[in-house]
Amino acid sequence: MRYLDPKADLTFKKVFGEHPDLVISLLNALLPFDKPEEEIKEIEYLTPELVPETPLKKNSIVDVRCKDKAGRQFLVEMQMLWSTAFMQRVLFNASKAYVRQLGGRESKYELLQPVYSLNLVNDIFLPDVPDAYHDYQIVQVEHTDKVIEGLRFIFVELPKFKPQNFKGKKMAVLWLRYLTEINEQTRQAPKELLENPEISKAVTEIEESAFSDAQLWWYDDFWDAVRVENTLISDALREGMEKGMEKGMEKGRQEGMQEGIKQSNIQNARGMKAEGIPTEIIAKITGLTPDEIAKL
Repeated sequence: MRYLDPKADLTFKKVFGEHPDLVISLLNALLPFDKPEEEIKEIEYLTPELVPETPLKKNSIVDVRCKDKAGRQFLVEMQMLWSTAFMQRVLFNASKAYVRQLGGRESKYELLQPVYSLNLVNDIFLPDVPDAYHDYQIVQVEHTDKVIEGLRFIFVELPKFKPQNFKGKKMAVLWLRYLTEINEQTRQAPKELLENPEISKAVTEIEESAFSDAQLWWYDDFWDAVRVENTLISDALREGMEKGMEKGMEKGRQEGMQEGIKQSNIQNARGMKAEGIPTEIIAKITGLTPDEIAKL
């Protein structure tokens, strides 16, 4: 038995974008619901593309977007490489989903329902923080228990995840093990994962035999693009650090790193576009918007 990596664009959307029971289980496991009545019972899939209301505004795409019967919306992203723009993109997408609940002039603000953004990152963006799980809310600076409800952001740094150190729910541990332990080298899925019906179903969904030759080509192409981008980012970071050191100032170092990454993202996106890689995958890997890619 050979499995595909569930973190890839193709497999992630197949598992969580086509099976309501699996995305419900993932969300209930990883979102910070304090009471059983807050947990999701049913969902309705929404289009993952947040189309702008006017042509001059940005459109954006998430991996999975759905809502429950109460009207709460849930955005799920699997991000392979961290970029400085990703957190801003997450904020942009969640804010857009939140405000677009108001359909017309008669809509009332009190009818707005919360938007939860779950972001699984296959990279480390907070190297000085040991925890893998990060919960962001809008809070008062002096009294962090005072919260403005409406938007909630969860980020999980997958490379930091260690089952023995994770303090979340049992199902959260199982889902994170599923995302971090299964890949092309896996020949036998861990027994603890197969004993859970939902995880077992998710494992079956990523068996290589479940995909066509065209899909497998797309899968391999995705990982090739990720490897290229990872190399370019590493080079950009090294060049940026050297530029900053030459200036002798921290500001110069940061500017050099950011400019190097930006130019590498643009260069890589241009190359992937020339190879015919779909815009959605290019945007996913480089952090550029579909509009920016179209202009290359």
